[in-house]
Amino acid sequence: MGAVDCHCHLAAPEFHADIESVLEDTKKAKVLALVVVAEYLADFEKIIQLSKRYPGFVFPCLGIHPVQTSPAGLESSVTLKVGLDFTPRIASTDEQKERQRQVLIKQIQLAKQLDLPLNVHSRSAGRPTINLLKEQGAERVLLHAFDGKPSVAMEGVKAGYFFSIPPSIIRSEQKQKLVKQLPLESLCLETDSPALGPEKQVRNEPKNIFIAAEYVAKLKGISVEEVLEVTTQNAQKIFPKLKNFLRK
Repeated sequence: MGAVDCHCHLAAPEFHADIESVLEDTKKAKVLALVVVAEYLADFEKIIQLSKRYPGFVFPCLGIHPVQTSPAGLESSVTLKVGLDFTPRIASTDEQKERQRQVLIKQIQLAKQLDLPLNVHSRSAGRPTINLLKEQGAERVLLHAFDGKPSVAMEGVKAGYFFSIPPSIIRSEQKQKLVKQLPLESLCLETDSPALGPEKQVRNEPKNIFIAAEYVAKLKGISVEEVLEVTTQNAQKIFPKLKNFLRK
């Protein structure tokens, strides 16, 4: 029984020195597939090359973080994005927030045109993000590392959206409350590697996905096997291309 990591950043500088060994360790741990997410335009080619070296295991998810610019400062945070980030120090004015909304709308429309899923970042913007996704008729949606209230997340559940849970759940009361209230049928697993690991300031890796699975099982009072089975099924609903590669 394996797991699908629905959101990780393997093009990050933290993995430049040993990405091959990280991926081999991930395979040995029985992780079935990785949805590898870009943050910067420069990540695109790196992720595509990884997917070619690891076909059927690494699946590219291309977009640009709402506000983070590359280390070289080459990308504008409002040219392309896959979510909203209303952290006060970043988006303190209505104009800044509206700019993010307009670009996210374009991304949603593009996903609909191409029949692609949306892997969405929504820091400090849970309700506005879910409302916008619903208004725009977004269908296959994964809200990664959702930091809002369970009551807000339930609005997404009613819309058919999914929520992915990282290993940091073991130290996050907010994530624990989220898992307790949301149905397993609406949950996926992620690591957000190299961030959101079980320990602060320690590089997270995809093999840690099972830490998230074990904690979800503990909170739900069910077996880890059930968590892995249902979350893998959910991942395939969001990312149908996985079905062609995952073991039955």
